[in-house]
Amino acid sequence: MMDEEVEMMEHEHSKHPIEPNADKERMLKRLRRVEGQIRGLQNMVQDDRYCVDILIQISAVQAALKKVGYSLLEHHAKTCVVHDIKNGKEEETLNELMKVIDQYAKS
Repeated sequence: MMDEEVEMMEHEHSKHPIEPNADKERMLKRLRRVEGQIRGLQNMVQDDRYCVDILIQISAVQAALKKVGYSLLEHHAKTCVVHDIKNGKEEETLNELMKVIDQYAKS
């Protein structure tokens, strides 16, 4: 990760945790599922499975991870961004939001 990206991740928005706990648990459940899929991919490679089957599984992992990211982006917009705009940080917050959307769209 580039230094600028790390700096952005450590921005004061990190003070806004993922709440309520149901949202956090849902996100963790999805991430655990992705983790299991990745372990499955490792096993597929280890077992010399057919390349197309591995590629299909990679595509599924990417889609699942992208879904988690969109969920987090939505949460961020509805909580952190709204909070900061209400506190007079419109320009800084919107610039950061646009950067993260641009970064995410490239992935």
